[in-house]
Amino acid sequence: MDAAPLWDALERHLPAAVELRHELHRRPSLSGEEAPTRDAVVAALPEGMTRTDVARTGSVLRLGRPGPAIGVRGEMDALPIHETTGVEWESRNGGVMHACAHDVHMAALVALAGAVDEIGVPHSLLAVLQPREETYPSGAEDIMAAGVLRDQECAAMIGAHIQPTLGHQQVACVPGGVNAASDEFVVEITGSPGHAAYPHLAVDPVLTTAQVVVALQAVVSRMVDPMRSAVLGVSSIIAGEAANVIPGTARARGTLRALDPQTRGLLREQLQSVATGVAAAHGCRAEVTITPGEPVLDNHPGLTELSRVHLESRDYSISDSLRSLGSDDFSFYGEQLPALMMFVGTGAGGGLHTSDFLPGDDDVRHVAQAMCAGYLAAAQMIEMDLGAESHS
Repeated sequence: MDAAPLWDALERHLPAAVELRHELHRRPSLSGEEAPTRDAVVAALPEGMTRTDVARTGSVLRLGRPGPAIGVRGEMDALPIHETTGVEWESRNGGVMHACAHDVHMAALVALAGAVDEIGVPHSLLAVLQPREETYPSGAEDIMAAGVLRDQECAAMIGAHIQPTLGHQQVACVPGGVNAASDEFVVEITGSPGHAAYPHLAVDPVLTTAQVVVALQAVVSRMVDPMRSAVLGVSSIIAGEAANVIPGTARARGTLRALDPQTRGLLREQLQSVATGVAAAHGCRAEVTITPGEPVLDNHPGLTELSRVHLESRDYSISDSLRSLGSDDFSFYGEQLPALMMFVGTGAGGGLHTSDFLPGDDDVRHVAQAMCAGYLAAAQMIEMDLGAESHS
């Protein structure tokens, strides 16, 4: 398909998208409560799109004829943060803020949908309005489990996310694993309570938990291939309430992250082995509970290569190095479909999930152009697949 008309149409839809961004930013919704946000986005999308509600507060809207379609995600949830940006359109919902740029992403998706509609929908578009990106249970996982993307013949999924560590006019478009698989865990240590003045008559789970935490630091440094990225960290320890009482239990919570399934499996095994072994050595019992989170976010190499060409045509500098042990549930789409997540640079100060983080309105354009590049790349893949079928 000729890309020029779509790029031109996209520019015409950006002013309205910026106004929508302001409205979405002004009225944010927390995870699981996104219905008002969803309805505002649906109202801004082109008329006549076929709507399927999914994942309680999400929707998938189709633009175009039956057949293979290209999905583009707009995650909807905000964060429980009190905004301090001071802009005229700052959050009116106290203690709730779009501090991860989801307002920008949704507005960019609406601009792309409007542009695709304007030029006659050369390839069907699915606007995937996803709830619960920031919390469990994952909205993306629920959407995939519902089968709506399968029913809509989704051939590829495209996502783009603001990333303040990248510079202005820079996009990370990297093949392979770009975000980590992420699990949460709880290690509960059970000992025997007693008076703090008589430690020899108790079995101290606090001391044992401390030893478990220290021992876990050796998992990544001594048991994981140093050429592979991994994190196994304890971020919370809860035990006891009184200074003169040795409690009967102590609990440590944390996260494990890896960029490949093999390392993820190793971390899970070693967490169980180290915790139970160290606890037993101190006369305690350890119970390990692992809550599975997102899989590795694995960018499709073909989509990546084709998208880079379109991004470079719009004078973007391509970053080859941005990979992160952060996680994003966009990875659930990539488990079953060709998928691409791009990270878009911004001149905004502050960092993601902070009270003063505020991407500029021009970032709506940058995210929309990244989504457009992904749409064009997916369209090329569909055309190549259809061409191959016609010659077989």
